[in-house]
Amino acid sequence: MTLPIPSGTRDVLPDEMRERHGVVAALRDVFTSHGYGEVATPAVEYASVLERAGVAAGAGAADPRFRSVDEHGETLVLRSDMTVPIARLVSARFSDAPLPIRLSYQAHCYRSIVPGRGQSREVLQAGIELVGAGAPDGTAEALTVLVGALQAVGLDDARVAVGDASIFPELLAGAGVDDARRAAILHELSTRDLVGLEREVRAACDEGTAAMLLHLASRRGGPELLDALEDPRAVAATEGVRQIVDGVDEDVRSRLILDLGLTLKLGYYTGAVFEVYAPGQGHAIGGGGRYDDLLGRFGRSLPAVGFALDVDALHTALVGKSRGSWRVGRPAPAPGLGAVSTPDAPTEVPS
Repeated sequence: MTLPIPSGTRDVLPDEMRERHGVVAALRDVFTSHGYGEVATPAVEYASVLERAGVAAGAGAADPRFRSVDEHGETLVLRSDMTVPIARLVSARFSDAPLPIRLSYQAHCYRSIVPGRGQSREVLQAGIELVGAGAPDGTAEALTVLVGALQAVGLDDARVAVGDASIFPELLAGAGVDDARRAAILHELSTRDLVGLEREVRAACDEGTAAMLLHLASRRGGPELLDALEDPRAVAATEGVRQIVDGVDEDVRSRLILDLGLTLKLGYYTGAVFEVYAPGQGHAIGGGGRYDDLLGRFGRSLPAVGFALDVDALHTALVGKSRGSWRVGRPAPAPGLGAVSTPDAPTEVPS
């Protein structure tokens, strides 16, 4: 008898578990080498915590079907990411800690899904949060750790798309676009619906502003994109992206793709945002950004930046089309992963 499991979840068998442990070990080594201490938080949070953070509903939010009521009548919910729990943790437990605070984690998170899109309801994330370090230095550090983590697991060909969540809100506010129109435009931008975006932008803005916004939304490439901008408003709004490019070393810079229309669906991002892509993967395998206002919602106003990597997506990217041909960190094994699976040799991965 084969019993079904919930959509968006899956079983993991021993070989893959060993490989998954190897990926996590390599990531953990990188985080530790940069001074990030590992923490854990409860899988369940009070719903009021997510509401305070502004992620109680909508994309990336906790699935409302995962709610329950405890013995005191308080609503509990499974965490949908680790950024919000760590913001709560820092505010409650690190009030006297010297800044910046460097924390890392690996944890399962639970999200709502859209049926039929192959989305994961349960995601194993590994990542960091850097609290108390402003832009651009804090952003540069986070990107440096991110690129180092990708290299450590063998994804040298992965690329990091970098944008700034403040670009469009700033430009729309400067153009006098009202809140309702602004929200509609940002929604279309976050879903990458360029047809819907053009419709909303042209309905809200004059021709010159609309042309400038639509041009920005479609720009993706190297640092030369910034040099090609002509509208003074666009030049000023993208200054934060230029600071990111100038603030990282060449090894990191060579792995960045500027995406001036990039914005993330979680509403707490305030500045730099990034997504990680690997060849052969049709979706982002990680992401993050700056959330300089989030800690203030928990009583301690501090700048912060972080990222999370989807461990199973990393593993899938490494495996490629054929499980038997998996090589981590070709031609040599990635640090901390030992030997790897091949048709002729067993897997040797630290437990």
